[in-house]
Parts: sequence; C-alpha cells; structure tokens
Amino acid sequence: MKRNLVLVCLLISAAGMGQKSFTVKGSVSNMSKPVTKVLIYYRADSKNISDSVEPVNGAYTFTGKIDEPTQATLLAKYAMPADGKPVRPVSGRDFATVFLEPGTIQISSVDSFGNVTVKGSKANDEYIKLTNLMKPLNAQVRDASAAYSKAAAAKDEPARKAAEAVIDSLDNVSREMYGSWARNNLQSPLALYAITQYAGWAIDVDAVEPLFKQIPAEQREYASAKTLAANIEIARKTKIGAMAMDFTQEDTLGVPVKLSSFRGKYLLVDFWASWCGPCRRENPNVVKAFNEFKDKNFTILSVSLDRPGAKEQWIDAIHKDNLTWTHVSDLKFWQNGVAQQYGIQAIPQNLLLDPSGKIIAKNLNGEQLEKKLATLLHP
Repeated sequence: MKRNLVLVCLLISAAGMGQKSFTVKGSVSNMSKPVTKVLIYYRADSKNISDSVEPVNGAYTFTGKIDEPTQATLLAKYAMPADGKPVRPVSGRDFATVFLEPGTIQISSVDSFGNVTVKGSKANDEYIKLTNLMKPLNAQVRDASAAYSKAAAAKDEPARKAAEAVIDSLDNVSREMYGSWARNNLQSPLALYAITQYAGWAIDVDAVEPLFKQIPAEQREYASAKTLAANIEIARKTKIGAMAMDFTQEDTLGVPVKLSSFRGKYLLVDFWASWCGPCRRENPNVVKAFNEFKDKNFTILSVSLDRPGAKEQWIDAIHKDNLTWTHVSDLKFWQNGVAQQYGIQAIPQNLLLDPSGKIIAKNLNGEQLEKKLATLLHP
C-alpha cells in the first residue's frame, strides 16, 4: 500500500538541467462562483515551484521555465461567500492537472475550473489518453481508499486490512498498466513518465531498465530520467542475490554499528520511522517474527528515517512498540545516509540477508516474514 496510502512516507527528488520558457494563457467562464485567484504548483530544477495570479476579465497568465514535460496542478480560489466561510477545494471541480511544455499553452475552464481544455501541449494530449485508460481503475482505488478511511476511523481492523489488501492489488494492476502503456508508446513524450510510474518505489531492474533504454535519447537526458537512471543502478545493487552494501551508523547511545558485524546470522534490515503510521502498524508483525526466531540465528537491524531533533520521539517509539533489537539512525529524515545508499523512497521497507550478507528477500510484510523465516530456520 506504498503508493496510495503511504504518501507521507514518499521521497521525491530530481536534478536540474537546461531550462526553456513556457507560458500558460488561461481563461475561466460560466463559473457558479467568481474565481478571484488561480494558483499553480509544479517542480523544476529540483525545486517545488508555486505561483498565483488574479484573473482579469476571466483571463490569467503564468510564465516559467522547465527542463522537460512537467506535470502541474492548478487550483481555483473563489470570492468569500456571504456566510464568511471559505470555499473548501474539491477534487474534480477546483483542481486541474496539466502537463506543461516549453512554448505557449492555452487552457480554458468552462462551468467548472476542473473541466479544462488544453491546447499546445503534446504531452498533455498523451496524458489525457493515459488518464482515460486509467479511469476505471482509479475509480476502484478511490472506493477502496474510502473504505480504508472509514474502517480506520471506526477502528475496524479486519475491514481496514481487507481494504488495504484491495488497494495493494489495485496498485499492482496500476503499475502493470503503466508498463504496458509504456511498451506500446515508447516514442511518446510521456514515455518517461509512464515508465517512472511503472518503476514505482521498489524497482524491478530486469523489467524497467530495458524499457528505459528504448525511450528517445532526448528523454533520457531529462532531469527526472537522470534520477530514474540513478535509482535503477541502486536497485541493481540491492536486488535479490546481491551482497548487501556495508554501512556504519550510530545507535541510540551514539555507538557506531556496522552492518557486516551481523555476519553469521540471518538479518532483517528494516527501514522505518516513528512518524510513519504504516511502519508503526507493521511493527507488531516484525516483533512477532523476532520473538519467534531470535534464538534461531536471526536478528534485526532497524534504520530510522526520523527527523533532525527527533531522537526522543525515535527512542520513545522503540520502547512503545517493544522493538528489542539494534536500532541506528543519523536523524536526517529522507537524507538518512543508509536510506540514500539503498535507494529507499518509501517506508516501511526491509531486506532479509543470509548469514553471508547476501540479500535473499525484500519487503516481507504481514505474515510473509514469519513464513519466510520458518522455511529457513525451522528444522
């Protein structure tokens, strides 16, 4: 459930390159409420960019620079109603998603700000095709997510787990759909975007890299392509069968702990954080597996992505969740040295190492860890 419900646990990064100018010329008409401001959000040159303008006679303009086709979100703000309560933004009505390209892009919103027509962006034309293809699946995801939220609010654990399983299944279907679309549209200006969605947070090198190598050379020079290429290389180093890269990080007492010092035992390297809800919900499963196999040549090394200055919260979570094994962190949030070395883009994640330090399994959640250890450690 990493991509749909663990959004707060995601890391997004990019590197900048040469940029070109774009202009958005927008218009709004026949709105039920007067639009007093339009905001735009996008990412360029490794930075999150935001801007806002006040429409004049229903027209507005944005200018900026980007180095590749870039997804942007536009949001309408409305005049204050007579009751003095601000209008709460609603998805589909007040938001519009547009792919920007260098040049001039015409955007018109009629009746609803989210009801947009876009001209001047081939990438956006392709995005509409892809979005239409994904619509039925996305509707299922919304329903499952609503069921998850309802169950979580009611503290109905069986229903929450059932909804989570549905979301995980739909996530896998979504990734495969992106992969299939990319294979059939390798020359599309949106090919890189589709491959990145297919790659997800846990990259299958053998599936993703061949597609990546087939997209146009121009796209492979984009900033996001450089990031994906780097992530593919890290995924190669951390795939099942590879030897785990050694590292050293300090434990809760400031004592350096080296990964290779655990050689001779089966070891779970567990990435988590005290602030990560899904991590905390997964911890009881990890505790159960640890308690069953800790005397059978198995142990755990947890790497926390807690924030700077949050050592107390980190240690408090360790005690509250009864995580009675070795813990390390540099308290650098997503810039945690080990997380970057291992390409961790979402948590919780884990790797299971054999006594020689070889990676033999990844991302064993729920009962999967216990079952895997049973096959390895039970006589």
